[in-house]
Amino acid sequence: MYKTILLTLDASPADKPIIDHVGALAARLQSRVVLLHVVTAAQAQFLGADAGGETVDEKREYLEKVRREFEAAGTAVSVELAYGEPAREIVRWVETHECDLVAMGTHGHRWLSDMVLGFTASRVQHAVRVPVLLLRRT
Repeated sequence: MYKTILLTLDASPADKPIIDHVGALAARLQSRVVLLHVVTAAQAQFLGADAGGETVDEKREYLEKVRREFEAAGTAVSVELAYGEPAREIVRWVETHECDLVAMGTHGHRWLSDMVLGFTASRVQHAVRVPVLLLRRT
């Protein structure tokens, strides 16, 4: 059903429930998982893939840690970094790569916080043509 699952991570506590859920789903369906984090630091906005430094290194290390967890469970997994505005970069990734499902953890903000924080999950959900799985942090 889902050959490739794009799992977007923001390196926050909201990631844990979606990582666990996608891990179980991928194992059951023998799906490949792509871990994607969008670096939003100021230098990433201007330098894109040429951005470096401590923030990029920390995010890469985080993705590698999660990658090892998926591999230990026998799931095929790869790691991707994107740079810029999260919703735009997630949609761009979906449009330029093949995936059957986008999985995202949400923070469970309420109306006013969502307006301030930008509706990343909602914007992605309405912009892609594949199913989007949203799982709220508990």
